[in-house]
Amino acid sequence: MTAIAIEAAREARRTALILAASQAIIGSAAPIAISMGALAGQYLLGPDKSLATAPITGFNLGVALGALPAAAIIRAMGQRGGFMTGTIVTALGGLVATLALFHGSFWLFAFGLTVIGVGGAFVQQFRFAAADNAPPQFKARAISFVLAGGIITAILGPQIVIFTRELFAPVMFAGSFASILVLAAVGAAILSLLRLPARATAGGTEIAGSDARPLAEIVTQPRFVAALFCAVGSYALMSFVMTGAPLAMVGCGLSEDDATLGISWHVMAMFGPSFFTGSLIHRFGAERIVAAGLLLLIGCAVVALSGLALWQFWTALILLGLGWNFGFIGATAMVAASYRPSEKGKVQGFHDFVLFGSVACASLMSGMVYNAWGWTMLNWMIFPVTMLCFVALGALRMASLRLA
Repeated sequence: MTAIAIEAAREARRTALILAASQAIIGSAAPIAISMGALAGQYLLGPDKSLATAPITGFNLGVALGALPAAAIIRAMGQRGGFMTGTIVTALGGLVATLALFHGSFWLFAFGLTVIGVGGAFVQQFRFAAADNAPPQFKARAISFVLAGGIITAILGPQIVIFTRELFAPVMFAGSFASILVLAAVGAAILSLLRLPARATAGGTEIAGSDARPLAEIVTQPRFVAALFCAVGSYALMSFVMTGAPLAMVGCGLSEDDATLGISWHVMAMFGPSFFTGSLIHRFGAERIVAAGLLLLIGCAVVALSGLALWQFWTALILLGLGWNFGFIGATAMVAASYRPSEKGKVQGFHDFVLFGSVACASLMSGMVYNAWGWTMLNWMIFPVTMLCFVALGALRMASLRLA
């Protein structure tokens, strides 16, 4: 049994590393879309810039709308085939966005980012796949391994933007979105190396297990409710503030390169701690790590409200990324512990549908709030949302004590 356990752990690490490498490459489409989506939207719009963040909303909406279909496709085709299908969708979105910029079509551009978002829904399943194919003691670390691939994303995505945004000048930003096709092709090649056990492939017995509970029963568990609430709060706040940050920086007289590098620091902070977040969860528990993430988000608001210098923007974005990392990975670990293997497809799809639907609303509201009340109001909103998340964690703690 010891030899079997060692082999299982080794295979789980291999799977997590392949998924991390894929996350690093294909996931770079996200910072390209986020850092350039609003600025390209402004470029395509007329005098009224209030809808400038609509393309980013389209991206987040695509992730939400793609969550359930992505889960179904992965269930039908198996994880390797399903994930490679996702790379085709991502490439298609990059192509549509590029053509939209050449034609000067704002709404076609927003649609292209929506398709990129649908491809991103497959990428979001990487973290669950790593956990599902790992022994219990390695699940949190497997999730962290995958998200650690975002460190390369944090560097690669913004650098691609800087070097390619004028590639097809005078059509600005088209080169950045055309590069997504190359990222998708490289990601597909990496995913082809996946070697998954039979239980994770199409038609695996655990998918159709007779011990599966109704979805309503699973998602009304106190632990799942608290986890989903904190995941939504952490991710929606991150999207809400991050989406408006490039507009605020450029609006304050900083350069587009400053804004892009700010997003780079932010994304690096999002994924950098992933090397040890899983170990922290294993040692202190997911709930405490989520609480630490919420405190970091509050720190982001405090720094952002203190002034408009470049260092304040960048520091706030770094704290925002760190808060997201602890809050989101901790909440994901809580979700992964709330369902049985036979229930994973429907639970993961439902979770990501609710999560990214909320994130899409947050990104759309970001542009509206920024245009109406400015950067300050974006950051004031952090306080009530984090307080609600703390209430959810407190309610879970009380429920656990009653059952003890």
